[in-house]
Amino acid sequence: MATVDLGFPRPAGLPGPRPGDVSGAPPSFHVLAKPTGAICNLDCSYCFFLSKEELYPGSGFRMSDDLLTLYLRQLLESHAGPDVTVAWQGGEPTMMGLDFFRRAVDLVAELARPGQRVEHTMQTNGTLIDDQWAAFLAEHDFLVGISIDGPRELHDAYRVDKGGKPTFDRVIRGLDRLKAHGVRWNVLTTVHRANENHGLEVYLFLRDDLGTEFVQLIPIVERPSPGGIPTGDQVTERSVSPAGYGRFLVEVFEEWVRRDVGTVYVQMFDSTLASFAGVPGSLCVHSETCGTAVALEHNGDLYSCDHFVEPDYLLGNIRQRHLLELIASPQQQAFGNAKRDSLPAYCRACDVRFACHGGCPKDRFTMTPDGEPGLHYLCQSYQDFFRHVDPAMRVMTAALRSGRDADEVMAWVERRHRRSAGLAVVDQGAAPGGLV
Repeated sequence: MATVDLGFPRPAGLPGPRPGDVSGAPPSFHVLAKPTGAICNLDCSYCFFLSKEELYPGSGFRMSDDLLTLYLRQLLESHAGPDVTVAWQGGEPTMMGLDFFRRAVDLVAELARPGQRVEHTMQTNGTLIDDQWAAFLAEHDFLVGISIDGPRELHDAYRVDKGGKPTFDRVIRGLDRLKAHGVRWNVLTTVHRANENHGLEVYLFLRDDLGTEFVQLIPIVERPSPGGIPTGDQVTERSVSPAGYGRFLVEVFEEWVRRDVGTVYVQMFDSTLASFAGVPGSLCVHSETCGTAVALEHNGDLYSCDHFVEPDYLLGNIRQRHLLELIASPQQQAFGNAKRDSLPAYCRACDVRFACHGGCPKDRFTMTPDGEPGLHYLCQSYQDFFRHVDPAMRVMTAALRSGRDADEVMAWVERRHRRSAGLAVVDQGAAPGGLV
């Protein structure tokens, strides 16, 4: 029996199936819940999600209390292991107000099984964070991601409010509140046409001015989206250029690998190191398959991925079918496997495939050099970056496999730099793995 779907809606209070009841269900998965749907108090020029509002004409775009209860119950009972992440995103989730999240935290405490460890996370633009919000987030140990695109002029290029006004000062004010209350936080920085040639400047601002220790660097690849559905092979003028993301990453990497290994964590670099070490990384973008990171809309609709909130990728609604059944469905399994199975021959033969895996399918809309469709828009960036970091990644991998720390790569980089500059080098032995 593939599932325990009963063929009719379950009442909100009726527990759904346990992990062992659903064939093919993953032991864990990640849900990005969007309690306000696409509704946001900002109007960022490049935001791919704002147009998703068109999918729900007439909606009030607020998750109801009964759906909140149903969702959290299904999420908690669906995980086979002890660790569960309750992740909120948008739109802008803080527009739901504090009372909604107080109820969510209370419900998690009530519904969690003995031994379950629950982490609360939220991605926010930060503009609505005040002392009351920050105190709540600190009290419940939320991990908060805050969106900042660099120094003022780079951040404000596209991150504006509904009146077209800049948002930098409001974001920094919100971040200052988080810091003052001891909230755990990290930064999500998008890389686009305005900042793609300022990699080092952006990184130094995040590290030195803000004190960031955890960074995500996300490329903006924006296609026209009439009706909320991307079409064609053209991108907007705001999108990062095909080679620009790679240049940005290399510029940041060169600073990071000299000074910050072990003290600043850049998600792309951590994921790359995992690929070189032969273990699963944290980025679904560069995993061989996907399908265990889904998106929940404000009305209970579940979609295959945050980047595929489109009618063709609607798995169902958790009011009618249990969350775990939808994730384990043949439709979702096919979606996840297609990431690997649809790679063009050019990608399958590529020397950096083990680290790249063709990138996210949402951006595979260009042609390979031999005319086959399905090449990622950022293929040049990925090739440039993965090949550039190859020597240093191999040094770090060798160190980790020998039980040493990856940060010894910084000394290796310094020795290599001094040799290339013709300076005297104190020989401290060969680099791990025979690299010099």
